[in-house]
This record gives sequence, C-alpha cells and structure tokens, in this order.
Amino acid sequence: MSTHAYPPPQSPLTLEQVAREQRLQLIVRKGLPPFRQTALELTKALGGESPDLKKAGKLISADPTLSSQVLRMCNSPLLGLHSRVISIDHATTLLGPERLRSLALTSSVADFAGKALPDSQMNAFWQHSFMTATLSQYLADRWKYFEKYQAYIAGLLHDIGQIPEWMLLSERTGESDAPPSDWIDNPRVEQDYFGTDHCQLGVVMARSWDLMPSFVDVLENHHTPELALRDSVLVRIVATADCFLVTKVQAQPPQESGRSFDQDSHRFVELGQGLFGEAEWPHVEEALEREYARILPIAKAGLKGLLGRDVVSEREPELTLPDPSAQAEPPQSQIHVRSGGSGSTPTTLLSRCKSFVQRLFS
Repeated sequence: MSTHAYPPPQSPLTLEQVAREQRLQLIVRKGLPPFRQTALELTKALGGESPDLKKAGKLISADPTLSSQVLRMCNSPLLGLHSRVISIDHATTLLGPERLRSLALTSSVADFAGKALPDSQMNAFWQHSFMTATLSQYLADRWKYFEKYQAYIAGLLHDIGQIPEWMLLSERTGESDAPPSDWIDNPRVEQDYFGTDHCQLGVVMARSWDLMPSFVDVLENHHTPELALRDSVLVRIVATADCFLVTKVQAQPPQESGRSFDQDSHRFVELGQGLFGEAEWPHVEEALEREYARILPIAKAGLKGLLGRDVVSEREPELTLPDPSAQAEPPQSQIHVRSGGSGSTPTTLLSRCKSFVQRLFS
C-alpha cells in the first residue's frame, strides 16, 4: 500500500531468494486457482466505444453464478425497478456495460482471492481492494477521467499479485525463515525476501489474462506512478486512493508496520496535488474523507454484505499446488480459468447498502 518508489535490488539474489522467486513463478504459471473466464471475456465485450451487450448477454447466460447475481441486482429494491426482471437480455440493457463489468469483476476477484488466501488474510485483502476500487472510481469521477469504471476495476485488481506470495507462505508454515512482519504490500521488503514483488507478479498475471495495457500499468506502477508509461492518470488515481488508505491504517494504534506515517501522509498529499492542483486538492481531500466514511461500513460488512455470500465459507477444500521439485514449464504457460459458485443477498443488509449501491451502479 505504501507508494514510495523503490529501487531494484543492488546485489545478486541469494540462493534462498532465487528458490522463492522460482517457486512463485511456478505458482503463477500452474498453481493459481481458476479465475472466472466470463468476467475476463465481459471486460473485452463491454470495453471500448462500442460495447456489445448482445454478446455480454450470451456470456452471462452461460454462467449460472453471474446470471443469478445480475438478476438479483436488477430485482433488488436497491435499484427501485417497478417490474420484475426475468430475462438476462433485459437485465443487461437495464444495467448497462459499466455496471455489468464492475459486477462481474467484483464477484470474480472475490471468488479468486477466496480460494487462495488464508482465512486470516481474506477479509483484509478484500476490504483494501474493494475500498481502493471505490475510492479510485470516486477520484476518477472528480478528475473527469474519461472512463471512471476502469478506475474501479484497476483499483480492485491492483494488489492481485500478493496472492501468489500468500500461497507460497502457506506452504512454508512453521519454517524459521518467515518474512519480516512488514512485508505485506511493501515492495522493497518483498524484493529482499521473495526476490520479486507483488507488482511484478501482478504484471505476469495480468498479461496471462490478456488485460488491457492500462490495467497492466496500474498493477506494475501503483507504488511508482512516476514510472507509468501507458496511462499515468489512471495509475496516479489508484496510487492516491491506495496511499490514502495506508494513512488511515497507520493512524490506528498500535502501529506495527514500521512505516512512517508522516512520509506516507506527505506522499498522499503530493499525489493528490499532482492530480488536482494545490488549490483544488483540499476540497477533494475533504470530499474523499466523506466518501471513505460512507463506504467503510460496507467494507466492514465483508463479502457477504456486498455480494450476498461468504466466499471464504464456499472455498474449495484445498488447492493442489505443483510439486516444488518438478521441472518448471516454459514462460508461455497460461493460467486456466473456469466459473465458481453462487448465493443470495441477506435482506437485513439492504438498508446499509442502499446508498452505496445506488451511487456505485448509477
């Protein structure tokens, strides 16, 4: 989450670092859980200047999980429709391309992370990803970014490269060479321990999923937005939301990460002023604080509160990872994808979610 620039390692990797880095690359190529294919195809069908709602309807109809979620969203009191929607084609027209993309990616990232992360980390990872996505969309809207829903998706995916790291650590439970306590989302420490970091791993994952170049830019450079090459505005938007959330976490005692609150707070202001200008930034920052307060209860309610199901309780029994002693396959190996499960939305949370969903999906 810290947005400070970090240099590449200045000395050759140790044998331990090389072994961890090679294991991570093998996990990325062969050991990750499946990511829902429908969501990836929908981002392509619904992107650009001419989104294909007819193709989107066919994709959604072929995915029972997403079909049920789309119909549930349309028929929820949250959208306030007066007649019941039973057709996927009708639902896709009502929701539109931006809502469909956000819904599909949100659900799919939750499924993907829920099958890979340890229970103790799942909620923290999800809350940060979801809040970064929502605040990125808010900042994109304030900046008048041409595609605010891209900011939501980029914020949702920005830390996806952490998942292979957690999977590696779950294999090494009980070993004496655990990483430092402040390794999480800290590229400099990740480089020292893993021989790589979640930004580099995220790039490999994004390219294997054939994500658009601006998303690859975000995954690679959200800690170093000054290095962005494809979409510097989108990268800075996500970096600003990310850094804002870091300052919120660090402001809560006890502070055990070893990071400097003053440095991250200064970095946050620097990023914000770079986007909006010194005169406008105080007003944007004040509005961002209000937006944070509004979405915090939704994030704390967790995945069940937002998507209508508990992803952690629905995860598959255990992932079978490739044998560490097996020969690694060539780099062109790809991640295979398939679809996941479904559930229902508890009505007791509708009042808490109403203003959020109306704003996010309006």
